[in-house]
Amino acid sequence: MSITSSIRDGGVIAARNFTNVRRTPGALVTGIAQPVIFVLILAFVFGGALGGSQYREFLIGGLLAQTLTFNSSFTAVYLAKDLHQGLVDRFRVLPMSRVGVILGRTWSDLITSVISMAVLVLCGLLIGWRTSADPFSIALTFLLLLFYAFAIAWIGAVVALTARSVEVAQSLGLLWLFPVCFISGAFVSADVLPGPLRTVAEWNPVTAVATAARDGFGNTSPAGFTAAGGWPADHAALYALLCSVAIIAVFAPIAVWQYRRISKR
Repeated sequence: MSITSSIRDGGVIAARNFTNVRRTPGALVTGIAQPVIFVLILAFVFGGALGGSQYREFLIGGLLAQTLTFNSSFTAVYLAKDLHQGLVDRFRVLPMSRVGVILGRTWSDLITSVISMAVLVLCGLLIGWRTSADPFSIALTFLLLLFYAFAIAWIGAVVALTARSVEVAQSLGLLWLFPVCFISGAFVSADVLPGPLRTVAEWNPVTAVATAARDGFGNTSPAGFTAAGGWPADHAALYALLCSVAIIAVFAPIAVWQYRRISKR
């Protein structure tokens, strides 16, 4: 099928998923509660030891990167649920694009990401976070964050199509997130990490997205923080964009291949 057909079918699936969200708003509880919990814990429990109010400004960019990365688990769980409840079987017998089913899922999950970002920004404003950037830079930063959220959702799609059950998809969807998010510069400077972990953190896409968000919002590091150097830190927005493109280029074909393989069973 053509690209136009894939986009059209993806839009239909995304509309269907969006309707489900409207009818079962409880499904968004985790997407809303998670940012609030992390803001409270990191800003007030650890923030005092890491720079107080200055750390809160530094923190929001990292929390945005972490929250959007964690949201890929929603893609894994809900796509696996559709798959194992037989809904995808109905899609397979219809004259529709195989790409469209997965594309619709990743598109509709951007709704969760938008809501999570809105909640996180509101929480940030309440604890004293501010932006000193111009509106154009702020808008570009949010677009970059949404593109990253779309890219990372394809990893969740691969997890869903690999797992044998919804429970396995939920476990696998969370298992890789913690090391990826916390071995990064999302909450501390990558420069303070020891040995190989420092290199991993410097080139971690989560670090690039967090740094790009801070740069785009005009936030600075707390006093005493050692700023990480190197090409990824100096070109954070470009590196975050390249990482997002690379994630889509790698995981989108894998997801489509897995879907086709399942369809032939």
